[in-house]
Amino acid sequence: MSDIFNRPIQLKVSQLCKTFDKVKAVDHVDLDIHQGEIFALLGASGCGKSTLLRMLGGFESPTSGSIMLKGKPMEAIPPYKRPVNMMFQSYALFPHMTVAQNIAFGLKQDGLSKAKIKAKTDQVLSLVRMQEFAKRKPHQLSGGQQQRVALARSLAKEPELLLLDEPMGALDKKLRNEMQLEIVDIIETVGVTCLMVTHDQEEAMTMADRIGIMDKGVLRQVGKPTDIYEQPNSRMTAEFIGNVNIFDGKLSVDEPDRLEIESSDLEQPIKVAHGITGILGMPLSYAIRPEKMTISKQAPETGINQMRGIIEDIAYMGSHYVYYVRLPSGKRISVSSTNKERQLSGHDDTKQLTWKDNVFISFDSCSGVVLTA
Repeated sequence: MSDIFNRPIQLKVSQLCKTFDKVKAVDHVDLDIHQGEIFALLGASGCGKSTLLRMLGGFESPTSGSIMLKGKPMEAIPPYKRPVNMMFQSYALFPHMTVAQNIAFGLKQDGLSKAKIKAKTDQVLSLVRMQEFAKRKPHQLSGGQQQRVALARSLAKEPELLLLDEPMGALDKKLRNEMQLEIVDIIETVGVTCLMVTHDQEEAMTMADRIGIMDKGVLRQVGKPTDIYEQPNSRMTAEFIGNVNIFDGKLSVDEPDRLEIESSDLEQPIKVAHGITGILGMPLSYAIRPEKMTISKQAPETGINQMRGIIEDIAYMGSHYVYYVRLPSGKRISVSSTNKERQLSGHDDTKQLTWKDNVFISFDSCSGVVLTA
């Protein structure tokens, strides 16, 4: 994955805008995608990600800005002439055609010989492991098999850019999880540059080399999945990706090696192991993931970055527990804890935390992120 960012820029989007009835669906987006990269656009419904995808595919015309694919401008080129293929959420397979005929359709449109069409069809069928289903119709296939056929059809014409619109949206959760890595393997084998649109955080984190978070037409943050999750650049991205506890407060100490944030939700300042060169008294927020916090019936020995509260709810997630704790200020936070012990039926574990327990919560001075926006 790391060598991808040393490769040439395949897609360059500059100051791209799309306006509908004076409302900017896409607002001055700049984006570079490398050759062979899998890039995920992630955002809530109506954030502009699908409009951006449709402009790349040629199905919408930009209001302003430019789209360059391998150094060539795309804005004036119609969809059928672009070296771009899109796999739709519905798969859009022709119901009256066999699997092989669906894959061959675009190749026939390009005027390839029968021999080349057959060779290319056989090649992509093998790639997606669907050779034995070549003569079946789409309705005779499972959801995962239909998805493989749609992907094969999209890859058959060897596009310079592959667009995936909610690629797992029609699948159940178990099959979706199985197909995520399988599709990544196929895309990486072919080496095609891919941009996918999804609202599923787990899907984006699993499949993409990088993620772009969109909100109200603006690309708020771009980075590797670990960067987006561990180092969100704003409250919006912190709250959108995963679960997070956010404490609002003000900067009370700011030194090169440490800062402190006073919050009305806490009885003691939050201590952070770095400074920010800010102005004392300025408003700040502190974001920390539930798994970065520790929960216990006993007070931690460190004495810093700790709070007390009462367990109101517990969610058993199999691999971990999520404890919802009410602080004395009234703020409710969540803390997760790995399920390391096998719980036997009828077993009375007196160490297990339960409802209405008084607990202490603590965290390290490097565990969270200071947000100024």
